[in-house]
Amino acid sequence: MQSQPLFRCRAAASSAALRMMLSSPNLNPSSHFTAKTTSSPPKAPIPNHRFSLSSLHFSPQIMSLSQCFSATANPVAVSKPPDSRSEERESSESSSQPLVVVSFYKFADFPDHADLRKPLKDLCEKLRVSGGIILAPEGINGSICGTCESVEEVLEFIQSDKRLKGLRQVESPVSPEEEAIHHGHSSSSPLAAGENAPFRWDHVRVKLKKEIVSLGMPFVSPVERVGKYVSPKDWNMLISDPDTVVMDVRNDYETRIGKFKGAVDPCTTAFREFPSSVDDQFQLAETEAQVKLDDLDGSRGPSFETQGMKVPSRVAMYCTGGIRCEKASSFLLSKGFKEVYHLEGGILKYLEEVPKQESLWEGECFVFDKRVSVDHGLTQGTFKLCYGCKQPVSDADMEASEWEFGVSCPYCYSSKSEEEKERARARQRQFESCGVIGGPDKGRRPARPTDDGVQGITGLSKSL
Repeated sequence: MQSQPLFRCRAAASSAALRMMLSSPNLNPSSHFTAKTTSSPPKAPIPNHRFSLSSLHFSPQIMSLSQCFSATANPVAVSKPPDSRSEERESSESSSQPLVVVSFYKFADFPDHADLRKPLKDLCEKLRVSGGIILAPEGINGSICGTCESVEEVLEFIQSDKRLKGLRQVESPVSPEEEAIHHGHSSSSPLAAGENAPFRWDHVRVKLKKEIVSLGMPFVSPVERVGKYVSPKDWNMLISDPDTVVMDVRNDYETRIGKFKGAVDPCTTAFREFPSSVDDQFQLAETEAQVKLDDLDGSRGPSFETQGMKVPSRVAMYCTGGIRCEKASSFLLSKGFKEVYHLEGGILKYLEEVPKQESLWEGECFVFDKRVSVDHGLTQGTFKLCYGCKQPVSDADMEASEWEFGVSCPYCYSSKSEEEKERARARQRQFESCGVIGGPDKGRRPARPTDDGVQGITGLSKSL
């Protein structure tokens, strides 16, 4: 099957076009990615039809490497850092280049994952790509932000390891206003990442972990077995069928601000709670009498009844970008579920491709970057972030008495002690006065006076 390009960056945009966009009063931030819609007609009622497998289009498990650059795209040199003059010229040129946010992952047998950490981090720093990447024995997971060319070079470097080829990736737009903020930091920060930049991280983080998405069940392996992918265009038909159980695989703070109509909420605070939530929802703990009866008559098999409740014949699950569904679907298959489907590309791909007037999504989608939430067309959402608990808060939440910027919100106020709140207030004061949490000495040992009155550095000799 012919590979489909997934990474559609805006490398061809000129500096003049960008300036025109920034000055336009009718600017639509997502206009490069989605068509601007007019007033939406009322939703048509969804027919109560039966689901047909033959009408669905299933994509292969491994996606092809995306071909995203035109022949005119200029590669970014990474062999050596630029001098001051070339850096100034490069900064001027980069101010005309649009940015992109790309989330990606790949499950793979990757025991030597630690060897990739340093070269990957070094490359991101040279190319001024910010974000976060997780490496684990089971694969890679990350979300990065930078110019189209820089991000593509990082993705190509990752996929130079044949085990990581075919990254599953979702591209999100960055508004021209955020681009201006990002590029405004490029002359003073090697990563072009300030407090108001598109990503909340102040540098690229490449972490080593046991799992790229934590479930705590080593026997669950998406490399060996996973559910069937359903494209966004076929998703509505699948979940509209009355025999399909729709399951949200995200946590409570995510489902609180948006989910698909009629979806089962797992009511979890962390993905590790998902297996026990499934057991509770569908009563999968078999009674001793049922096990003995099945063993006697030989009827025990993948499709079984437990405590008088039958395992659903068909489950359709979804999450933000698709990665949690990989493990969740593998887990359900191991528990005896026969038909397990999941939304390809997750909610983000659905919101990007499905028109709002046809959508079955209700609310906004929480994302793990500076945007906090996105709406249809992946446009900026309305939610902000509580820095006390990292949960999304609405304008109404910020009117509550429990809200204190940088300290608490209605969702974490009662769970925080006064000592924790005071530490958060001190952290916020430090940030407001120094511009960085941790103060001016962040990342360095604080200076201390020596015997002769000269400021020295803790742990270093006076001769240095």
